[in-house]
Amino acid sequence: MGKTAILLGITGLIGNALAKNILEDSRYDKLISFHRRKSGIVHPKLEEHIVDLFDLEKYAEQFKGDVVFCCIGTTQAKTDDKETYKKIDYGIPVAAAKLSAYNNIPKFIAISALGANPSSSVFYNKTKGEMERDVLKQNVNETYFLQPSLLAGYREEQRILEKLAIGAFKVLNPLLIGPLKKYQSIKPEPIVATMQYLAFNTYSEIRIESDEIKKIAN
Repeated sequence: MGKTAILLGITGLIGNALAKNILEDSRYDKLISFHRRKSGIVHPKLEEHIVDLFDLEKYAEQFKGDVVFCCIGTTQAKTDDKETYKKIDYGIPVAAAKLSAYNNIPKFIAISALGANPSSSVFYNKTKGEMERDVLKQNVNETYFLQPSLLAGYREEQRILEKLAIGAFKVLNPLLIGPLKKYQSIKPEPIVATMQYLAFNTYSEIRIESDEIKKIAN
């Protein structure tokens, strides 16, 4: 019998790519997605729940599977109110981890960020660090955090500064070697491949930085 995966963040860059990968993977029987709006994906294995993600705990009965992929995240450009930002990047993953523990789901795999640290003076890094810390407190059997650097991929919304940064990293990437290699930009494909690997295998590290993501994917 195949696995049932639960996905949060299907409309995002990584979540969308991961969903399509899962739906074409014969190792899965079902993909359950919780999101605010229709994904636009039509597939017999996809079960969509259009919900208020800030009230995720109301959907414990539907939140049952073998692995949870949490690809939730926003940006300061999209969400400039820090309270709302934290409710998304911290609150939703922690609520999902609580439901995972409640329903005895054995694996929880989340997208975090390079530099995540609950003691950081940078709001973004601090929020991601607090998220990691409090997700781990839920004691899901296996929890992994992927910590990618700058994500290089097409998004529907226009992010001028991000586009400029991606362009700059095309030049910088070859110069970032040795201990700096983890700061190279990364595409969605190795992130998706690594999440899929972790769904079926154990790994020695809980936090997996950008350069290690690429190694696992290869």
